[in-house]
Amino acid sequence: MSQSNERQSELERFLAGVEGRAFRMAEFATGNREDALEIVQDAMFKLVQRYGERGREDWPPLFHRILQSRINDWHRRRSVRRRWLAAWGDRRAALAEEGPEPEFADPHAVDPPGRLAQGEAMAAVHAAVQALPLRQQQAFLLRIWEGLDVAQTAYAMGCSEGSVKTHLSRAMAKLRERLGEHWP
Repeated sequence: MSQSNERQSELERFLAGVEGRAFRMAEFATGNREDALEIVQDAMFKLVQRYGERGREDWPPLFHRILQSRINDWHRRRSVRRRWLAAWGDRRAALAEEGPEPEFADPHAVDPPGRLAQGEAMAAVHAAVQALPLRQQQAFLLRIWEGLDVAQTAYAMGCSEGSVKTHLSRAMAKLRERLGEHWP
């Protein structure tokens, strides 16, 4: 296998490994499956297009920086659309812009009471993470869920390491407060 084909295979494996988690992150941020899918696909395409030749160790922070940038762009566009719709008096369209809440099924629960309790816990976690301010949500998902270190998270978010620590600390406090009985 040539070096180019090997690098392409490595990049494909990286993207396949990060795709599901990236989709969940985008879905948390947008609340919309279609928008989340579009954001993730765009982030993957940009990584391949612009940074495919970079070292393998550079891909996670670069990918997450692109992903977070696309999420931020989505929020800015949505905010502008909502302002325009509200200014023109179509408040129903502005509210509909948010879309329905995504549902998460748990295929591993066996008994109905356990399935119900786990479903309630997942719904509580989803609602709590989705209710976080965007920067806190990003810091939490990148540090805790993705396992990036502080420097990589700061790079992905385009801020200082101190800001990452502050956003994460505030996110954890809000999650503890909101999740109460569901918090481990």
